[in-house]
Amino acid sequence: MPSRLRTRLRTTVTACLALAAATGSPGPAHARSSVASAAPRFEQQVLFRASQDPGYACFRIPAIVRTTHGTLLAFAEGRVLNCGDAADIDIVVKRSTDGGRTWGPLEVVSEGAGDTHGNPAPMVDRGTGRILLAETYNTGRTDGNGCSVPCDRTPHLQYSDDDGRTWSAPRDLSQEILPPQWNSWYATGPVHGIQLTRGPHAGRLVFGVNAETWDGTRITANHAALIVSDDGGAHWRAGATDTWRIAADGTFRQKPSELALAERADGSLLVSGREQDGTDLGHRTQAVSRDGGDSFTAPFAALPGLYTPQVQGAILRLGSRMLLAAPADPDRRRTMTVRSSYDGGRTWDTPDRSTVVTTDWSGYSDLVDIDAHTVGLLYEGGAVDARDEIRFARFTEDWLTPRRGPDPATPDLAPGARPAAVLGGATGTAGVKGGALALDGTDDAVRLPYRGRLPLGTKDFSASLWFRCTAATGEQPLLWMGGTGSTQPQIWLRAEPASDRIRGLITTREGASTVRTAALTVTGAHNDGRWHRLALRRGGGRLTLFLDGAAVGTADVPGSVSRTSPFGVHIGQRMDGRAFFTGAIDEVRVWDRALTDEELTGADAAPAARGTVLWLPLDRVTGAR
Repeated sequence: MPSRLRTRLRTTVTACLALAAATGSPGPAHARSSVASAAPRFEQQVLFRASQDPGYACFRIPAIVRTTHGTLLAFAEGRVLNCGDAADIDIVVKRSTDGGRTWGPLEVVSEGAGDTHGNPAPMVDRGTGRILLAETYNTGRTDGNGCSVPCDRTPHLQYSDDDGRTWSAPRDLSQEILPPQWNSWYATGPVHGIQLTRGPHAGRLVFGVNAETWDGTRITANHAALIVSDDGGAHWRAGATDTWRIAADGTFRQKPSELALAERADGSLLVSGREQDGTDLGHRTQAVSRDGGDSFTAPFAALPGLYTPQVQGAILRLGSRMLLAAPADPDRRRTMTVRSSYDGGRTWDTPDRSTVVTTDWSGYSDLVDIDAHTVGLLYEGGAVDARDEIRFARFTEDWLTPRRGPDPATPDLAPGARPAAVLGGATGTAGVKGGALALDGTDDAVRLPYRGRLPLGTKDFSASLWFRCTAATGEQPLLWMGGTGSTQPQIWLRAEPASDRIRGLITTREGASTVRTAALTVTGAHNDGRWHRLALRRGGGRLTLFLDGAAVGTADVPGSVSRTSPFGVHIGQRMDGRAFFTGAIDEVRVWDRALTDEELTGADAAPAARGTVLWLPLDRVTGAR
């Protein structure tokens, strides 16, 4: 179908759907929903979906802004042939003039016409009312594969002076913001840019980009940068830039990308990025600029304890709190969650303190302030796949999980350790030696705060605990350290009563991509209501599992048990929160050395302290709710 006819058909059909919504005629479920007289604290609708917006196979990469007239502009990539990243892709938009309750028809802002036009990064000049849209182009392909390396990506800019109704022709920004050494992958956003309101650079427009350098044989560097304009978008330049070199073996510490920006109360810029495949722990990374985006105060720093998969996210300042929208599963794109920070993004709420938008699959997102108390969230979601549709949710601040005080805590006796948080109302019970902690299998757990000694890397280690279990079904996690999923470095111990066994497992990463797993199994669930001692040891080229003094072993797998992935230490809980232990746990200890057989199987429940990185007696809980 010719591109002009395809565009006309899309516009006509979507206009009819919008008319059906306005007149009450049958149409998509979200179009039939009426506007309540009093807006609920949370409501959402499907905004882009292939079945309701003909002419497209898939919609991805949402971005949203509010204009000076209060209109919401929701952008997305309309993917014509398939859901691939480098095919025939248009940039499309829908408008709402009532705070996101109803929306107009789909309009094409930039037609790919066989090429890829994407990565929308909209921003608004509050002085002139102009809406600016940064975007990136590359040659399209039809096979569903990604852009070949080196990828011919170029930045462009469009603008609208009539509240997003019509758009200028695109202008190539390569001469201004594409240095010659950024000669492979290049990406604008994709998330809204901002205009600064405080300090000497008030009025400056800022958005983020990331890029790669190609030396003719391989990618040699990753770059993350802020792009700034001090004249309303007439001219642009690259400002703050952070570069990470790639070693000859393909490894690198970080690759900050898909940068989201927010102006903090003190006028500084918080920059939050996706961290992709670096050896530093964590899937999100942050940096700060205190000079309006001209420079970063320090290189990007990864956030090991912020659980999210490798995915784009969005940030927004809402009064005294900062919001972060991103999936909360540490491995897979699901469970879209809004997290809060009360210190300008220096620390973020853990998943149990955050607000879950959906437990469906979910991916990219953007946030917009609709008014002083209402937030809009545009995000990818679906019951089957995160790419099924793009949804728009609106909610008031009081819908978010209220801020709560410190959790009850239990001492960690390892040198330099802080107390561990006791979650869900876990209670004390009689233990092997003094007290222990009883867990209800629903939400009880112990979570350790992150510190540098907990990740064990390539070291030998030993882990030991006592457990008492009566559960007959379900996965019963005892100790979890590291990431989760089939490719993320991790260590865990768990009971599996339905399979009548106890298991220990490590997953390692070595070099740029090698992933290995070693697992050990002891037959018998040992869910007899009695205390049993379980230990896992890595040392001397062997991985050994001990249960009540008996040992089973296998060859060790080389590599790091804590690299790249988000990192957490949980007792009685899977890292992703999808399983909890029912029973009691006592005397959890981890050492960064291989203990002797005698130390791990002897009568002494507390062997020598040398090498202790974690020691939870679990005999005392303070500050219980």
